[in-house]
Amino acid sequence: MVWKPILLSIFVCFMGTQVQVATAVDLHVETVVEELEFPWGLAFLPSGEALITLKKGRLVKVDLNTGKQTEITGLPESTVRGQGGLLDVELAPDFEKSSWIYLTYSVAKGWGYTTELARAKLQGNTLEQVEILFTAKAEGFGGRHFGSRLAFDHEGYLYMSIGDRGDRDKSQELNHHHGKIVRLHADGRVPKDNPFLNQPGALPEIYSYGHRNPQGMLYDMQSKRLWLHEHGPKGGDELNLVERGANYGWPLVTFGREYSGLKITDQTEMEGVVSPAFQWTPSIAPSGIMMVDSPLFPDWQGDILVGALKFQLVTRVEMDGTKAVGENRFLQLGHRIRDIKQGPDNALYVITDSGLGQLWRITPK
Repeated sequence: MVWKPILLSIFVCFMGTQVQVATAVDLHVETVVEELEFPWGLAFLPSGEALITLKKGRLVKVDLNTGKQTEITGLPESTVRGQGGLLDVELAPDFEKSSWIYLTYSVAKGWGYTTELARAKLQGNTLEQVEILFTAKAEGFGGRHFGSRLAFDHEGYLYMSIGDRGDRDKSQELNHHHGKIVRLHADGRVPKDNPFLNQPGALPEIYSYGHRNPQGMLYDMQSKRLWLHEHGPKGGDELNLVERGANYGWPLVTFGREYSGLKITDQTEMEGVVSPAFQWTPSIAPSGIMMVDSPLFPDWQGDILVGALKFQLVTRVEMDGTKAVGENRFLQLGHRIRDIKQGPDNALYVITDSGLGQLWRITPK
């Protein structure tokens, strides 16, 4: 392990206007493990170890004290396709009793590829009783926009994000899973109070729609709120508070443009569409999200941390309830950030996105 003391320069950003503030905080950045081949998802076991998914289809258990990696066997089959592969990992709320872990991944189906959800019991270093719970009706031949993050709420419902697969108009169509958040029971059953359950032609799993490519999702147990962020096109990355049955507008409204620079739409807001709590233009390419409740960071309580792939940093969105009031950017160390979580020791843990990815532990100096 390597300690890297760094200086945290703080920037405050209000709707695109950035001002440097003469404030600095010392942080320790400790490299817990190196040479992770494209890590994607991160979850912590009650033992204090970490589970990390590797995009090419491997799952490893990491000792947070020694950095030792142990291979987990018995995974469901996944397919590497562009941005797809083995994606998120999450523990069941009753994991200590049930041993269930949940995985999302891309898989070949029919004429294309889509996102799938499975669960299995973690027994030692092996996954047993693997069950495929849900296969998204979001097939596409390309390798873009699979999503996909997982979060459990206070009642044990499971939420899963699915990207638009590059077929943007289907994000507005309720007979597809493209660009949707789905809500399920822990065993994959559809809850009887899902918002579109009785709507003709609508898929019953859908909880919200009009998303582009959500790669960060969290559930705040204290306020009972579901948050996500999603990639915009060229500009217009969004932080959204997810509401039951709501439309988030893609591609009818956006702050972004086509990658060519042409307009997608003139609309940035619309009646019947939920506006973002915060948006990033230019795009930071967000990935991974957490809400701070660590006593190690008392001034950050209730704020949302978001990793950035393109901008290679972590940004702290200062929150006042559901309102974003500012932004501070840090960990600008030249690494694409794939996921960020608060660990069992209340430190922050970050995984970086590369063929030689790393797991960092972040603490105040």
